[in-house]
Amino acid sequence: MPQDQFTRFFEYLELEKNYSPHTVTAYRKDLLSFAEFITAEYDQKALKEVNYPQVRSWIVSLAESGLSNSSINRKVSSLKSYFKFLQKTKQLEVSPLSNHRSLKASGKLQVPFSETEVSLALSSFPAEGFVEMRDKLMIELFYSTGIRRSELIGIKLGNVELSGKLLKVRGKGNKERFIPLLPSVIETIAAYLPERKTVEKGDSGGYLFLTVKGVKVYDSLVYRTINNYFRGISSKLKKSPHILRHSFATHLLNQGAHLNAVKELLGHSSLAATQVYTHNSMTELSRVYRNAHPRNRKKGPH
Repeated sequence: MPQDQFTRFFEYLELEKNYSPHTVTAYRKDLLSFAEFITAEYDQKALKEVNYPQVRSWIVSLAESGLSNSSINRKVSSLKSYFKFLQKTKQLEVSPLSNHRSLKASGKLQVPFSETEVSLALSSFPAEGFVEMRDKLMIELFYSTGIRRSELIGIKLGNVELSGKLLKVRGKGNKERFIPLLPSVIETIAAYLPERKTVEKGDSGGYLFLTVKGVKVYDSLVYRTINNYFRGISSKLKKSPHILRHSFATHLLNQGAHLNAVKELLGHSSLAATQVYTHNSMTELSRVYRNAHPRNRKKGPH
């Protein structure tokens, strides 16, 4: 299946939607996987001529291969986005997925780190050294601001306003937002900047986070950093930048932060996306309620 039919779509994701290279790669894999299936099963090369029964047969084959419903839904979502793009560019009138309903997901929740686990991770860093200071700042920024991995990678020196205690990030859909910086984070940034200068080069691009070779950090390095530092601290199955974002939101809600405020800090376009984080905060709230309510406390002797 030729890839040139996807070229404009991938450019659209990168340039107009400002998706991270990691996300665009995921879209590319999903679309090429579907294209190969359609070619093999139906000898069809143009995806704009695909019908829903053909898509459904692909979904069945994915399920038979043992893929989870959530993984299948993600792959179908990539395809749906491509068909929407074809509609947007007047190459397609009606999407074959216009009436498709997502498969019911298992509903497994991602478990956030505890406040103690985050504190232990941050206290495990040596007080000096470029890599150590960089990695500590990564964890602090993820946990104190809730930013996405792609947003952290894209931070430039000019986005950090130490005097105004603000961080400017560019999120999904190329939308910019400002996030307040805690005094402890400002201190870590101030300590990191001199270390950063030791590796900075002419082609560093002004990015805040650099590798030891002086170039912008990349997805797998950031993921590996978070995973490595939490491996010896947390027994949770998943240890990733997204779990730190999840922890940020959950801990704020546990402390009584308003859902709308958390939504703005996370850069969500709707409250529905933020509400996924309320489950853990409600669990904590229920625990506090049960322990504190007079009707639920054991009564001692009068």
